[in-house]
Amino acid sequence: MNSNALKPSMGILNLVEGEKKFTLSRYAPSEDIGFFVKHFWVVSWDLTGHAPYNQELVPNPCVNLIIEPNKTAIYGIPKNKSSYLIREKGHVLGVKFKPGGFYPFIRQSVSVLNGNPMGVENVFDVDARAIEDTILNQQEDSKMVELAEHMIRQKLPARDENITLINRVIDQIIEDREITKVDHISQQLNINIRKLQRLFEQYVGVSPKWVIKLYRLQNAAESMDLNQNHNLLKLSMDLGYYDQSHFIKDFKSIIGITPDEYIRKFL
Repeated sequence: MNSNALKPSMGILNLVEGEKKFTLSRYAPSEDIGFFVKHFWVVSWDLTGHAPYNQELVPNPCVNLIIEPNKTAIYGIPKNKSSYLIREKGHVLGVKFKPGGFYPFIRQSVSVLNGNPMGVENVFDVDARAIEDTILNQQEDSKMVELAEHMIRQKLPARDENITLINRVIDQIIEDREITKVDHISQQLNINIRKLQRLFEQYVGVSPKWVIKLYRLQNAAESMDLNQNHNLLKLSMDLGYYDQSHFIKDFKSIIGITPDEYIRKFL
């Protein structure tokens, strides 16, 4: 069940440094839950006697249900970098839904969650404090995941094949770095652009154009991590930018700092 063997950063900036402060574990869902859920994640830490640590995160096109003391809620997609301050000792359980995977639970545009977290009681008919007490007091991650799955399973909607389509589109965007525009993916997968835009707005809560930009800029950060030469002009052109200033602006809008600042900070 534990999927830690291959553990990409998935938007966690400077994960190598972060894991000196906390432990991150990811768990694959059961088959029925897995149609809607990408994975479960648990972050635990013990900084007793040490300074708090601020972990920076870049966005991804997924809704997260986060169970943590006095903050349990369903969170939409942030448009830019966010951060999470950990202090003292604790742990958090998260449910990362697949892109589009949360829509069938609420049957309204997922964009309503962006900047406006939704209470779990509105979707799963459970009390947030009771869920926190029940799940977070478990001694084993597997038991926490089991209880979270039980909660979700009680409200599991019918499968919606639009979720499969959306994830096919996003997988193609991730795998094919030549995709820099929405019409590229529209042509490759023979999907009407307007249909694609409507699906993403309704099911994902962001536009396909924004998703393409997100992964281009994550690719840029990854390339800088691996290439010590840091030829930013070449990198921007490889990513389909013909204006380096546009690349720098987009990079900062997603990663939170300029490429030069990223190199100085993390590399």
